[in-house]
Amino acid sequence: MSILSFLSNLLAGPASARLRYRSLHADRAQERIFASLMHSAKHTAFGRDHRFDTIRSHEDYVRQVPVRDYEELSPYIERMLAGKPDILWPGLPLYVSKTSGTTSGVKYIPITRESLPNHINSTRNALFCYIAEKKHADFLKGKLIFISGSPALEVKNGLRIGRLSGIINHHVPAYLRRNQLPSWDTNCLEDFEEKIERIVDETLKENMTMISGIPPWVQMYFDKLTSRSEKKIGELFPNFNLFVYGGVNFEPYRRKLEASIGRRVDGIELYPASEGFIAFQDSQQRSDMLLNVDSGIFFEFIPAAEYFQEDRRRLALKDVEAGVNYVVVISNNAGLFAYSLGDTVKFTSLKPYRIVVTGRIKHYISAFGEHVIAEEVEKALLEACAQCHARVVEFSVAPQVNPREGLPYHEWFIEFDSLPADLPAFSAKLDELMQQQNIYYRDLLKGRVLKPLVVRVMQKDSFIRLMRSKGKLGGQNKVPRLANDRSLADELNQFITG
Repeated sequence: MSILSFLSNLLAGPASARLRYRSLHADRAQERIFASLMHSAKHTAFGRDHRFDTIRSHEDYVRQVPVRDYEELSPYIERMLAGKPDILWPGLPLYVSKTSGTTSGVKYIPITRESLPNHINSTRNALFCYIAEKKHADFLKGKLIFISGSPALEVKNGLRIGRLSGIINHHVPAYLRRNQLPSWDTNCLEDFEEKIERIVDETLKENMTMISGIPPWVQMYFDKLTSRSEKKIGELFPNFNLFVYGGVNFEPYRRKLEASIGRRVDGIELYPASEGFIAFQDSQQRSDMLLNVDSGIFFEFIPAAEYFQEDRRRLALKDVEAGVNYVVVISNNAGLFAYSLGDTVKFTSLKPYRIVVTGRIKHYISAFGEHVIAEEVEKALLEACAQCHARVVEFSVAPQVNPREGLPYHEWFIEFDSLPADLPAFSAKLDELMQQQNIYYRDLLKGRVLKPLVVRVMQKDSFIRLMRSKGKLGGQNKVPRLANDRSLADELNQFITG
C-alpha cells in the first residue's frame, strides 16, 4: 500500500463519520448558516437594498428577498464585474466562474474565499465516503484524470475569471498533482477536440485508475481511446476502478459507457454547479445523493407544480416532503441570495436529506398542457432501450405543433449507438411507456389532440457536430434534453438519417 493510500484510509473513516453526524443534524446547520449569511452581507449593496439587518427569520426573508434567476440578478452581477466591491458579498470575489448556462447564455458567478471550500471539499468528502465504505483507496495507486475546462484565467477589473473546473484545478492538493493528468499545457487548450486527442496521447499507455468528467465528454474520450487501441477501456486500463461523474443524468449514458469499458466499475455521482456544490453520492449501496447541508449554502425549495404561480411556497429544508418535485433555491456565502438554480429534485430520504435530480424547470414540453419533464422522458427511453435491446448516445425531444399533415406530436431526435431491430416497435413501446409516465400525455392521445410520438434517427456524432457548430463542445456544456419550442429541433433536422 502506498503512503497516499494509507493516509487516505486513515483519514476517511473519521471524515465520513463527521459528515454523517452533520447530515443528521441538518436543520441546526441550516439555521446557523442562515444567520451567518444575513450577518455577513448586511452591509453589502444587496444586503442594504433588502434590509438584511431587520431579517430575523425565514418568514422575514421570504417577504423581503424575492426569488431571482440569473437574469434578474444581473444588475448586481454587472456592478460586481465592473470591479465594485461590497455588492453581493463583502469585498471582491476571489474568482468569477464563467459558465454557459443552459437557459441564460453566458453567466458570471462569484466565488469568494468563504465559498471556495464548498467547491473543493465536497469532492474530497465524496471520495472519503467511498474509501471508508470500500476499505481501500486503490484508485490512488495510479493516474487520475478529470476531463475539465481550461485552468487559464483572465483578469478583468481586478477579478480572476475562468471556468469553474479550471478554477478548481488551481486548488488540487499537491499530493494528488503528481498523479494528475492531463498536463497543464494540454488542459489549457481551448479547442476541445484537439484537447481530447492530446489527452489520449498522454494517457494511452498510463496506468489510469480514476477517470472523471461529464459523461458525454468522457464517452468522446473513450471512443478516441478505443479507435486508437482497438481495445475496450477496461482492457486498456486494467486497474481503472472508479468513475466520478456529474453535470447530467448518468442513466441515459450508462449502457454505452459500460459497453465501452467492457465491465462494471464503481461510480460516484456529483452535483456541482458554479453557484455551489449541492450534493454527492456517499454510498455505493445507493444511487441517490447526500445534500450538502453544512457547506455555506442555505437551501429553499419551491414545489415545481407551483413555480410559475404568484402564491408559490418557499420551503426551508425542514419543511420538505419525500417524493415531491422541487425547484432548488440557494443562498450562499458567495453572495447569491434566493437564487433559483432552475434544477428540479426529489427527496428520497429526510434523515439524512438525500435527493435525486429530476430535470430543469425550464426544460419541459407543455405545448398542449401535458407538462412532460426530463425525469419522465429519461425513464421511458431507458426502459424502451432495455426492452428493445438498443443503446442511445444522446437525444432531445420537442413538440411538433404544426405538422404538414395530421395531428401534432412529440418529436424525438435520437442518436443510437445500437439501433433497435424493429424501429416502429421501439417507437410504439416508447410511446406506451411515456403514457405510463405522464397521464396528461396519455389523455391527449386518447382525445386525439396528439398522435403517437415520432422517432427521428440521427447520424453518427450529430450532437457533437451541433455543439461544435455552436462553440459549445466540451466543458460544462450540455445538450438540452427537452424544449418547449422548435429552436433546437430545427437545427437538428439537418442531421436526420435518410
